[in-house]
Amino acid sequence: MHYLATAHSDLHFLLTSDSEPTSRLIVQLLKELGYMKVSEATNGAMAMRTFANARTIGAPVNFLITDCAMPLMDGLALMREVRADAQLRAVPMLMVTADATREHILAAASAGADDYLVKPFNAAKLKQKIDLLATKYAITS
Repeated sequence: MHYLATAHSDLHFLLTSDSEPTSRLIVQLLKELGYMKVSEATNGAMAMRTFANARTIGAPVNFLITDCAMPLMDGLALMREVRADAQLRAVPMLMVTADATREHILAAASAGADDYLVKPFNAAKLKQKIDLLATKYAITS
């Protein structure tokens, strides 16, 4: 199914995941939804460098989608770093994981996640979460 580009199709996403299949799927879904600006990182440390590099070249990241379990710096640590950074704390953050336990959802929220997306999911569910957070953060393209 193809979706029309949304009012927020100019968003620059940073996808952080060490799983190549997960990354490929999410990038494909984002492109189906009309989001063409997607940077990728395989761990939280690389994601923080990507945030800095993107800001330096004038193409700041304005939406983070992160997996939880990753080497070097996991998604929870990444979200805590983003929320602690004055220039990044207003970036919407969506946690993507297969772990739907209450404990895990609370840990993600405590680390700063704005919302939670449990695998497997489809384009419609991803679009719903993105639209919700874009509205919450008053993101305009």
